[in-house]
Amino acid sequence: MATSLINKKVEDFRVQAYHNGDFKEITHESLKGQWSVFFFYPADFTFVCPTELGDVADNYEKFKEIGCEIYSVSTDTHFVHKAWHDSSESIQKINYPMLADPTGALSRQFGVMIEEEGLALRGTFIVNPEGEIKAYEVHDLGIGRDADELLRKVQAAQFVAAHGDQVCPAKWKPGTETLKPSLDLIGKI
Repeated sequence: MATSLINKKVEDFRVQAYHNGDFKEITHESLKGQWSVFFFYPADFTFVCPTELGDVADNYEKFKEIGCEIYSVSTDTHFVHKAWHDSSESIQKINYPMLADPTGALSRQFGVMIEEEGLALRGTFIVNPEGEIKAYEVHDLGIGRDADELLRKVQAAQFVAAHGDQVCPAKWKPGTETLKPSLDLIGKI
């Protein structure tokens, strides 16, 4: 039986990343004090992956405006990330860190490693400033994700964190009505 990762703290890690034309080290300490999204994908130089990473890149400023950093992660090296960035128009627009996980340690920590293939599933993890996973979703390799929906989920997680007595209903967006759980609501929704 699978164990939920909700509220699990991200464990210590240390990886190399390609970010803004340079190689950098990213650790679990990099997450402190900000919201983060770990965006796992199978491999560079593939088909669905550049459409997803490009979609996130197109929306990256919206994530930054709400205090959220994006970390894309694959089992490729940081050298391969640079080569892909240099050769693909979709990937050239990426301004967020592209994490390298060639040992699969980070992919295993988040439960998305496909051992027999050495690749990660498409996993998306929203992490709060305390380093706890607040939402996640894992897709099979052929199913792409939507940055607009991911942004909405981060905004909902932030709202709930700031307003612990309220919850966000389906399709909630900032500025729309929330719910305040109480006996008066039971059977009325």
